[in-house]
Order: sequence, then structure tokens, then C-alpha cells
Amino acid sequence: KHAAKTGLKPKKKASELYRKTKGCLKFKIFLGALAFSFFAKGFSGSYMKSVMIQIERRFEIPSFIVGLIDGSFELGNLLVLVIVSYLGSKVNRPRVIAVGCLIMSIGSFTSALSHFIMGRFSTNRMAHKGVLHLFPAECEKTTSSYLWLIVLAGNLLRGVGEAPVMPLGLSYIDDFATEQNSAFYIGIVRSVGMLGPMLGFLVGSVCADLWVDIGAVDTDTLTINSRDTRWVGAWWLGILVSGVLSIVASLPFWFLPHSLSKQGERALKTVAANRITLNKIYFFPSVPDFFPTLKKLLGNPIFLVYLVITILNFNIFVGSISYDPKYIEQQFNVSVSKAIFLIGVIIMPVVILGLFLGGFIIKKFKLCVMGMAKFASSLTTAAFLLFLLVFMFNCETLQVAGLTVNYSGFSSPCRCHRRITLSDCNSACNCETSHWDPVCGSNGITYMSACLAGCNASTGIGKDMVFHNCSCVGVSGPGNLSAALGQCPRDNCTKVFPYYLALKNVIHSYLSSNILSCVFFRSVSPDVKSFAIGIETLCGRILGGFPSPIYFGALIDRTCLKWGTKPCGERGSCRVYDSFAQLRLIYLYPIIGNCTKCLESDSELMTEISAELLSCTLEPGLAL
Repeated sequence: KHAAKTGLKPKKKASELYRKTKGCLKFKIFLGALAFSFFAKGFSGSYMKSVMIQIERRFEIPSFIVGLIDGSFELGNLLVLVIVSYLGSKVNRPRVIAVGCLIMSIGSFTSALSHFIMGRFSTNRMAHKGVLHLFPAECEKTTSSYLWLIVLAGNLLRGVGEAPVMPLGLSYIDDFATEQNSAFYIGIVRSVGMLGPMLGFLVGSVCADLWVDIGAVDTDTLTINSRDTRWVGAWWLGILVSGVLSIVASLPFWFLPHSLSKQGERALKTVAANRITLNKIYFFPSVPDFFPTLKKLLGNPIFLVYLVITILNFNIFVGSISYDPKYIEQQFNVSVSKAIFLIGVIIMPVVILGLFLGGFIIKKFKLCVMGMAKFASSLTTAAFLLFLLVFMFNCETLQVAGLTVNYSGFSSPCRCHRRITLSDCNSACNCETSHWDPVCGSNGITYMSACLAGCNASTGIGKDMVFHNCSCVGVSGPGNLSAALGQCPRDNCTKVFPYYLALKNVIHSYLSSNILSCVFFRSVSPDVKSFAIGIETLCGRILGGFPSPIYFGALIDRTCLKWGTKPCGERGSCRVYDSFAQLRLIYLYPIIGNCTKCLESDSELMTEISAELLSCTLEPGLAL
């Protein structure tokens, strides 16, 4: 009966049904594989960001160099992104993604290699013999100071490998899914992919609590814990895990076809037809085709405004997330491992929920382009207003005698000059002022060393060592003249931290990101869609992702009050920041400024969309 109605022969009908079922299965496999590749690259990226502070301390480098290492990932993207994106449907996109995943794994293993080349890490620049007899570690100038370049090279390779995953993967979905399902599928892939950053931060939190030379050193002999600014976690461990995940992510893509038929169509392309298409592929775009395509894309005003918004969002997100653990540690007296853990279990799930809801709202309410733009603009405005409240939550800078306060406990007038002062209580002790081996006095003030606290006796060993008869502790008033290893806690700071975290949840939800992506997809011609994704990602990375961690790091370095010292006397990583007067303003000001520009860009986006609709100048085939 069905054959009589459709005019199809039973054999032909069965063959067509088989091809249709097989094509649908392959599309589902591609969705699952792409989601896992997003998960793998998200895990790798977030883990690397979570351990940047450990890398800073391990290699004794300033924050701006850490920003350079972080930005090398974006530089790797730039090297191949335009070519990969322009190729688009001209190549076997699944196989190119597979090659990219393998390169990501090589980059991860390269970054971890520096740990195995370097020797064991020693935090104690001075060894306690009694109290006042302190001996500096032997000066050994080695090439280990430059091994951070290996981490940079590995991160660069990881960026090269990640370049084809997003533009080719998302364009593949949009090409072979229906218009109604495309945004929903992209939302699902990105939502599943966001589990990677969440797990990456959780693993980063665990590794931050493990000593860098885990298994090779008895941690009971260490005189510091994970709350100390000299502590270095096992940063290399999770990088090895991310390398393995990238290898696994590459496997399914090797067996997927060059193309599929659009969902809802009655017939699928045969394997023979796909082979014919593959024979016509050229890996390198011709120059005559490249520039007309670029001119056509840049002539789209909606795309140009969207490009500005993307650049600003990259600056906000990358700069913020790169230094969030450091900011939380210094501003709210929370350990780095706990800060990373909270980012992973609280902030990241909200981001995942926001990405999923973005696609769901578009599909549920069938929003047009103007509706999507208005919705995204309202969310950006709300996030900006909430961000202004962040300035309400702050904490006083750590009280360090001779640095941020005088020995009586009052604010030091020379604080802005970063000079270390002595007092009558320790001027005759011949203390080394360049080292940082803090002790907490019974008066609640931190001293840079037991010597600078004027101590002349000690009891206990390791982390339990206590110093007695500390003459400088008695300057602020009578009482127990003792000091314990480590800097003093700031309990009042942790009380405002939950409110700060709640605001970050709302601001970093980025519900509008998926919605703006859909505005972008509906505003460019299908033949330049893949190329447009590449240009958008390229500009976001070269003007946002690459410079953002570098200039954030350079600004943060300007707030350092006490730098660490390498064995040979060179400047190391920072130990104490001016968290109240400068760090808070320098860290938050670029974010506020970029948010303001985002509001202006959202307004321009709606104006451009309205103008296009009224003038009816949109090209045929644009799905508005």
C-alpha cells in the first residue's frame, strides 16, 4: 500500500530507509563526539588556567609572564584558524577535527615535560638553625629559570590543535540540522562541553593541594601548607590527564563522512557521491576567492557589531577567569585550592545552565533575530548593574610589619613605596630583608621572618615550630611574645566572600552568549558561515584572548608589595599584594570598562538589525 501511494518500489523504499537511518545514526555519533571534544578541550583549558598560579610560583616568574604563557594558547589558534575556517565544507571536517585533537594531546604532554626535566622544588630559601642563624640556599644558576618556555610551547601547540574543533564542528551541525534544531543542538554540545571546565577546575583544586613533587618528598618534613604563598601544587598531573582525554576525543571522528543530508530531506547522499566530492577538495584556498569572501562578510553591518561584542566578551571573560584564583586568595583570604574548587562547583554549573537555557528559549518561544538581540541586550545591562556592586565587597591588605604597617600595628606611611623598614627591636639582628619566610605574631601581625620579629628561641619542628621571646611582637603592646610559622589569617575577609561569589554566579552565567551566536548564524549567508565563525573567533582571540591575560597580569604586578627572591638574588614571584587600595581597582576596572562598551554595542546591534529589516536589503536565503 505504501509503495502504491508513494510510487516507490519496495526495494528502493527499503534502501532509502536504510540510508536515512544510517545517516541519522552518524549525525548522532558526530554530536556525541563533538560534545566530548568540547569537554576535552574545556577540561584542558580550565585546568591550565587553574594552575597558572602554581606555574608562576614553580618557575618564580611575574604575573605578566604567566599571562604570556596563558595567551600563547590564543596565539596558536591564530596561526591556523583563518585557513581552517575558510576551508569549511571543502575538507573532511570530522577528520580535520581528529587531527586537531591529536595535536592538543601533544601540546599537553609537552607542557608537562618541563616538570620531569627540572629537579625537586625547594621552598626554603633559608634553613632554620636555632632562630637567628639563617643560611641562604646555595646559588645555582641553571637553565631551569627558562623552562617555562616549554610550558609556553606546549600551550601554543594546544591552541593550534583546538583551532578546527569549534568552527568546523558547529558549522557541520548547522549545515545538516534543521533551522529549528540547530540552535538547540549547539546549545546541547556547548552545555555538555562546559562539564569539561567544571571538572578541570575540580581536578585543579585537588592538584593544588598536592605537593609538586608528590611521591618523591615526605610532605611531613615541609614547613609550609597549601595556604602559604610559596606552596606549589602538582600542576603537571592534570595536564597529563588532559592529554589522554584529547587522544580519546579524536577516535570517533576518523570514521565519520565528509557530509550528510539535511535533516528532514527524503534522500541522503550516497557514499559514492561523497567520494566524488572528496576528490574535488583543495586544502589551500585560492587568493582570488579569499578576499571577495572576506569583503562580502565585512560588508554585513550586523556581523561587524557582533564582532565588537565578541571581542569585548573575550576581554572580560579571559582576563577575569585567568586571575580569579589569585584575586580570591589575596582579597578574601581563601586558599588557592578552595578558590579553584568554588569556581568549578558553583560558577561553572551556572554557566552551563545559561548556555542550555539560551538555546531552549530560542526554540520554545521561536524568537526572531530582533527578539534575540533585545533579550541579549537586557541580560548584558542587568549583568553590568550587578557588577557595580562588586566594589562593595573588599578586605584589608595583610598586615605585615615594616611593609604595610609599622611595628606598632599602624598603617605605614611608606607603604606606597614598597620599602621594607626596620625597628629598634630588630635593627641589631642583621636580618635578611629580601627573603619571605613569614611568621604570625600573637598580636595578629605578620612578620616577614622570625628574625624580623626579633625572636631568639624556638620550640617544635616542621609546621609545628613556634618562636618565643620575640621583641618586635611586644612593641604593639604587652602580652605573649611568641610567633607561629605562616602568615596571620584574616577571618573577617571570609565573611563577605559568599556575597561576592553569588554576584559572580549571576554575572558569569553568560546566558546571552548562545543567543548572540544564533543572531550571528542567522545574519550571514550559508556559503560564508564557516569562514565567518573563523573570523569571529580570530578577532576575539587576537584582540581579546591573547592580550587580556598579559595586560591584566602586568597591571596586577604593579600592586605587588613584596617580591620573592630566587637563590641567586633575582626577583621571583609576588608574595603580598596591596589587595585593598590597588589590586581590587586594577582587577575590576578593565572588566567594568568592557561591560560599558558591551552595552553600547548591544544597542548598535539592534539598530543595525532594524535598519536591515526596514530597508529589505538582506540577501536572499538569510534566515531571519
